[in-house]
Amino acid sequence: MMRAALISLWFNAVLFTFKFAALIIVHSLAIVTDFAITVVGLTVSIILYNSIKLSTRPADLFHNYGYGKVEHVCEAMEGVVLIGIAFIMSFQAMATFFRPMHVNYPFVGLISSILSLSLNFVGAFFIFKLADKSMSPAVKAEGVHYTLEGFISTAIAGAFLITIFLKNSPYHHIGQYVDPIVTILVGIVISVPSIRLMKQAFVNLLDASIEEPSKMEAVIRLAQHADQYCNFKDIKTRNAGHKKFIEMKIVMPKDMSFSRAHDVVSRIEEDITAGVPNSEVSILMVPCQKDCGLLKDGKPCPYLKAI
Repeated sequence: MMRAALISLWFNAVLFTFKFAALIIVHSLAIVTDFAITVVGLTVSIILYNSIKLSTRPADLFHNYGYGKVEHVCEAMEGVVLIGIAFIMSFQAMATFFRPMHVNYPFVGLISSILSLSLNFVGAFFIFKLADKSMSPAVKAEGVHYTLEGFISTAIAGAFLITIFLKNSPYHHIGQYVDPIVTILVGIVISVPSIRLMKQAFVNLLDASIEEPSKMEAVIRLAQHADQYCNFKDIKTRNAGHKKFIEMKIVMPKDMSFSRAHDVVSRIEEDITAGVPNSEVSILMVPCQKDCGLLKDGKPCPYLKAI
């Protein structure tokens, strides 16, 4: 996770540098939009770096489950900020559409956009690979951000190509409308996945269950020890960043010694933890009520014979 945060930070620093230079040279609303997103990206990268450092801190007296939730806060914040930028720049583009501006040095803007889309897609590739390894929602959100920025830079590069093509043609007056139109389209492109990103982050902040494959893996691992306990109930799971918390109750034979029951539960916890990466498993032992059919028929408890 720290490697992904550092890659994001350095890539955004480079993007910020040459986009700022392009902004000074090229008088383009699309470049302003692209630069504003990079400023946000650089800010979020700094926050992401510090958030991931915080999320890896162990649980303490004030945060018994650790600091993993800060990843979801970072994820939600990125979605909210991107939506805000999309709204502001779309509003500005609508105003510019009725009072179009002349774009200076579109060739410089084209080169800047090509460099930007190249860096963004390369950065997204590495960040997504590290997100799969770390299973961090904050790192994945940063990968989404880089991918969006790459498509935005591609659209802006296309706008500059059209502007260059129309510059010396009889339709050169149309070129001044390309910039605001592309900015509006970019705003729409940003909004849809950003709303989805923000929605998922808020769902996770409300203690959403872990994903279904991990939940099924926990049940499968639990079933492999079915001959060592009477029953299980009240399975609860929750996400906290890249960490997963699994809690349940296991009914153990009432006549089984505490130390033996503890050994059985410990083995089950270790097995589930091995099957579900980045998980913490907590099992509460509950004694049986001796109300099963076997005991009522006078037969011995089969679980007391389990190793």
